[in-house]
Amino acid sequence: MMKGTTVIAVRRYNVLAMASDGQVTLGNTVIKHNARKVRRLYGGEVIVGFAGSTADAITLFEKLEARLEEFNGNLLRACVELSKDWRTDKILRRLEAMLIAGDKERTLLMSGAGDVIEPDEDILSIGSGGGFAYAAAKALYDNTELKAKEIAQKSLEITGKICIYTNSTIFMEEIND
Repeated sequence: MMKGTTVIAVRRYNVLAMASDGQVTLGNTVIKHNARKVRRLYGGEVIVGFAGSTADAITLFEKLEARLEEFNGNLLRACVELSKDWRTDKILRRLEAMLIAGDKERTLLMSGAGDVIEPDEDILSIGSGGGFAYAAAKALYDNTELKAKEIAQKSLEITGKICIYTNSTIFMEEIND
């Protein structure tokens, strides 16, 4: 199975920054260094990052985009409806991925188990290196005045030095108020 993803979302000073590394691993071999795992949806108003199977994530991106259109960009409603579909549809429930989606107002975690979670704090991470990235981002968030983009960048740089499934190729998207 392909694996090797780290996605981090940081919200600070009315800015959401979401970043991912670019590594894709098959067993103990790196097969891609620059996979783009963070994308913009709904005319650039929503940022989504994924961990898990790429084909499954692309399917979920398309489904989320359709739900965002259906609910006029209401991220929470679109995510809840997608989560219902993901959990109950015979084909969708087999998809193996996790998503982080964010807009100007909120950041949400979605999984195939039916989860739609808005974190208590302004940091959220997923993937093989998610725990490392979260710890680094939390330390930077609590002990510096760095901007969201800087925290996301530095946390992935730190993670890339610790986690064998995370590299130093970083893709970043931001949403400002």
